[in-house]
Amino acid sequence: MSVQEHDLKQDPPCTTSLGNYLWSDPPDENKWADCVHCGMCLESCPTYEQTGQEQHSPRGRVHLIKSVAEGKLQVNEQFIDPVFQCLDCRACTTACPADVDVGGLIEEARGQIRQAMPLTGLKGAVSKLFLHDLFPHQNRLNTVGSLLKFYQKSGMQKVVRKTKLLNIMPQHLADMEAIMPEVKSPVKKKYKDVKVIKSKGETKREVAMLTGCIMDVMFSDINESTINVLTRNGNDVVIPQNQTCCGALHVHAGDRDMGRKLAKQNMEAFEDFDKIIVNAAGCGCMMKEYAELFKEDREMHAKAEKFSEKVEDISKHLHDTGYEKPKTEMKTKITYHDACHLAHGQGIRQQPRDILLNIPGVDMVSMPNSDRCCGSAGIYNITNPEMANAVLESKMENVPDDVEMISMGNPGCMLQMAMGVQKYGRNQKIVHTVQLLDWAYQKEDGVKEGV
Repeated sequence: MSVQEHDLKQDPPCTTSLGNYLWSDPPDENKWADCVHCGMCLESCPTYEQTGQEQHSPRGRVHLIKSVAEGKLQVNEQFIDPVFQCLDCRACTTACPADVDVGGLIEEARGQIRQAMPLTGLKGAVSKLFLHDLFPHQNRLNTVGSLLKFYQKSGMQKVVRKTKLLNIMPQHLADMEAIMPEVKSPVKKKYKDVKVIKSKGETKREVAMLTGCIMDVMFSDINESTINVLTRNGNDVVIPQNQTCCGALHVHAGDRDMGRKLAKQNMEAFEDFDKIIVNAAGCGCMMKEYAELFKEDREMHAKAEKFSEKVEDISKHLHDTGYEKPKTEMKTKITYHDACHLAHGQGIRQQPRDILLNIPGVDMVSMPNSDRCCGSAGIYNITNPEMANAVLESKMENVPDDVEMISMGNPGCMLQMAMGVQKYGRNQKIVHTVQLLDWAYQKEDGVKEGV
């Protein structure tokens, strides 16, 4: 179904339309202006590697997006598939001599698609449930977390697995259940009555911390490690209670209106702070790109640009401000996976590696193609499981056999790589970089670390 065939009553075309993009916030033609279709991006693209099809390559997608703007192509199913099959991993922009922002074009094109052809039926209901009714509401997420915690602690999980009830679920969801981390108490809830978490020594600065939505439910232990490391290194930590989901999953899904709403809430929540620390690569990248959501609103665009300058990944913050190097040996062999939105999205590569290398006893083994996408890509492994699994298989082939741990800086990658470890009979432990640093500090202090 094309835009012209769709019932337009829900949202009339706007005055800022571009070709066959009939709604506001169309793809920015400046983003494709420098693309000469040279093909330097092809080898960097995981979906092109799997399919060999031009429409599933970065330059092919740019050509399609441009063609719609020029009125040569309709927004229809043939356009939707290549746009939504993209992992939005940004590797193509790294490879591009002209730095063409393919990821930005993809997200803008998805916004047009979802305005022209909104999800309906079961897919529409599921999308609304998660993107509107769950992720933006931390109390509801905490309730889900409590239910998952009960499921794990009550013995129900053992019964479900023993009786093979998971066999009735789609395979990719059953795989996710099998590697579900232990659910603990959310950090945001734990510190709700604490105005400032004071540093353990001399206070050098005050920082605010994004706890995230899924991050604080499924990986609250990583949030706890982040607080431990920050306070040990002279940072007073504030957790604003009115913060919300960063909006990355919404923007990736084409729901840019909700992305803007969440961005505004976070910009207000962190307004009084000079530094915002993030430990999830996807969240940090999204928050640094808030200005992209407000390009048609000059005032909000300026505020978003100012806000984004304050956002910093935990590894970069520690690297740039200086931190205490652990003194006790960890004695482990480890490799590092570059999360796409950390390496390609934020240009952060060496800082987390330096943190790992500065832990005594850590033997770092290089991973070939370490910045190749693992297939997680937000909820891509749920919406596009077949392609995600193919990309994961390619990724696991590059994981060194003789390492004990795989370190990274993004929760989605951690879940996806954990599935890879299980699926391919590996035995590596999946860890966040800041966790290992925290464990090293704990071991130095005589506390049993989490290794």
